[in-house]
Amino acid sequence: MKLRIVIPAYNEEESITETIEKIEEAFLNVKIDHEIFVVNDNSKDNTLAVLESLLKKYPALKFQTNKGPNGFGYAVRFGLERFSGDCVAVMMADLSDSPYDLIKFYTTMIEGDYDCVFGSRFIKGGKLIDYPFLKKIINRIANKIIQLVMGIKYNDTTNAFKLYKRHTIEGIKPFLAPHFNLTIELPLKAIIRGYSYKIVPNSWTNRKHGESKLKIREMGSRYFFILMYCFIEKFFSRGDFKKKW
Repeated sequence: MKLRIVIPAYNEEESITETIEKIEEAFLNVKIDHEIFVVNDNSKDNTLAVLESLLKKYPALKFQTNKGPNGFGYAVRFGLERFSGDCVAVMMADLSDSPYDLIKFYTTMIEGDYDCVFGSRFIKGGKLIDYPFLKKIINRIANKIIQLVMGIKYNDTTNAFKLYKRHTIEGIKPFLAPHFNLTIELPLKAIIRGYSYKIVPNSWTNRKHGESKLKIREMGSRYFFILMYCFIEKFFSRGDFKKKW
């Protein structure tokens, strides 16, 4: 089963080389057919030049530039709408997600024949390294609200690090969210539309270089919009969007 790894990258010239290196290092001794697809989200720094310099060294690396509209959600959607392979993972360009966890996601999907594998940093085995305190508090409140509104047990919906089979991605289209709120749209749609999933622990490490692209003050209403959309679909769509097989 071929795996594509979608990595949205905006001004990540200092991080992207190490991220690609660590992914290839982790996959060196496992037999997983994979491709790394970096979406250069119209970066203003040297991200594109760095990617071009890595091509010869890493044959699994592919990239394209998303000329617009731009933003985290648009960049991820750009990758999801163009991926080849049987399953696709979304990883961050700053190496906050562990490639070894991705291997665990992949083997879990294969062994259990799940439609999706979701990571959680807040279950036994999960780990946070240098996670900002205020961000953690906001994260736990937001995820608890999502749990209560949607009636689900999954406690880390805002975690972008997830793995989906191709038919799952096709089944949760069309995508709505243009920003970081895509991180909750994808799993919530998959859950309420009846796709099977497994939750596994994963680690998260704060970035070494650059700055986070998540602007918490700007995201509140956008997360709420997607949450309300998913709530309406779950309770009022009469199963029109449910998985058909």
